[in-house]
Amino acid sequence: MMSQAFAGNTVVLLHGLARSSRSMSKMETALQAAGFSTWNIGYPSTKYPIDRLAAQFVVPEIRKCSIGSGPISFVTHSMGGILVRQIHRTEPGIQFGRVVMLGPPNHGSELVDHMRGWSLFRWVNGPAGQQLGTEAGSFPNSLGGAHFEVGIIAGNKPFLEPFTSFIGGPSDGKVSLESAKLEGMKDSLTLPVTHALMMRDRQVIEQTIRFLNSGYFVAAAGPNHSLQARRP
Repeated sequence: MMSQAFAGNTVVLLHGLARSSRSMSKMETALQAAGFSTWNIGYPSTKYPIDRLAAQFVVPEIRKCSIGSGPISFVTHSMGGILVRQIHRTEPGIQFGRVVMLGPPNHGSELVDHMRGWSLFRWVNGPAGQQLGTEAGSFPNSLGGAHFEVGIIAGNKPFLEPFTSFIGGPSDGKVSLESAKLEGMKDSLTLPVTHALMMRDRQVIEQTIRFLNSGYFVAAAGPNHSLQARRP
């Protein structure tokens, strides 16, 4: 791992839907060892819609950690990347550094399309989960492209095989490679990891640190270094 941190940056970590800040603890420890200051934010992901989660629970914490720290970088898992896109749109006063998104449903998830009518899905994932469909008017598809420096790591190793039939094409079991793409992304990387555990994977952690330091991933780390951004 690289040890020289991108100058002046605090890194905010944002977990995914139905997870907690504990899911980002291994990543946080590695970032600290690499010289970054970290702010691992927990938020009640299944209780409220995405816009309220961002405004009420995440933005106030970012403001606390951003005092005197310069640009704020982000490492996100899954829906955490959608929160960052929403925050960038609504909070121009927050100065963005580099952003690494892990398995982001940037164009929604086909699993949501098929399962959001199920009562168990609604109970487990709450209002925010209902917003993550792939239709043109879904919350992720309403946010537009990236106007900040972002690298995306996508997985192509599904875990729950019965659900991959809902997705079609390569995926990490929940988010397709196609959905992870984002117009304006600076770099991208595909690794043989599954959605639920990718933020704990050694290669994912190493490549996250590389992007935060340099703005690029390393092609040799995975079989498919470059995703092409899907245009709206």
